Amino acid sequence: MEKFLLAVSLCCLGSVAAQAAVQGRDVSYQANGTTLKGYIAYDDAIKGKRPGVLVVHEWWGQNDYARKRARMLAELGYTALAVDMYGDGKVVDNPDDAGKLSAAVYKDMPMAKARFEAGMQELRSQETVDADEIAAFGYCFGGGIALNMARMGEDLKGVASFHGGLGTDSPAQPGKIKARIISFSGDADPMIAADKVAAFKQEMEHAGANFRVVTYPGAKHAFTNPAADELGKKFNMPIAYDAAADKDSWEQAKVFLREVFGQK
Repeated sequence: MEKFLLAVSLCCLGSVAAQAAVQGRDVSYQANGTTLKGYIAYDDAIKGKRPGVLVVHEWWGQNDYARKRARMLAELGYTALAVDMYGDGKVVDNPDDAGKLSAAVYKDMPMAKARFEAGMQELRSQETVDADEIAAFGYCFGGGIALNMARMGEDLKGVASFHGGLGTDSPAQPGKIKARIISFSGDADPMIAADKVAAFKQEMEHAGANFRVVTYPGAKHAFTNPAADELGKKFNMPIAYDAAADKDSWEQAKVFLREVFGQK
């Protein structure tokens, strides 16, 4: 019995150690005089450089959800940076403030580009990162931002947008997009209606982009975020978590990353 208990204890300690391999820390970087506050996550059990993934937050700001996704990417063997698109690490808890902050970024794409590129530079500067192997994941507001960065020709291997806005005032020009693109959205999402999905496909085809669009029947906006149900009820917003769509989009995104980084 004593040997058995000792074995169990050692297994538990080993499990804790394995979980503790993912490290996370706050980082600060600059863009045009604005301090941006991000969060870096990586697995310190992995030696050498590895691809990096930017995580662009929902319209609430760089909060715990964005950090969770960064840590999930770190568990897959990447170094991930949850970026700050608002400046000073602003995080809000209501749609009025979130709408104002997100609208301010969308109205100033040069500013958005500068902040995104500052995040890319911060990620590339990490000793665990292969600076030539960078991708971006974006959620809701962040998905739209990531897609716009691809439209603007940012040097990314891939962009994955999860329930991100597909519309733009500056459609991609032929040959401009360098990144491979995958977009996930729900067909019950009034913010990303079927006509917007169709227009996005047409835009990407015209631009000659390497892209794929995945649409989930019955899924609403913010379907990857477990907090969406509570937030939807609290603020009367048409958002909801969808466990099946969340799981499938993550699994497809994992394959997507392996493909764009040339991993087996």
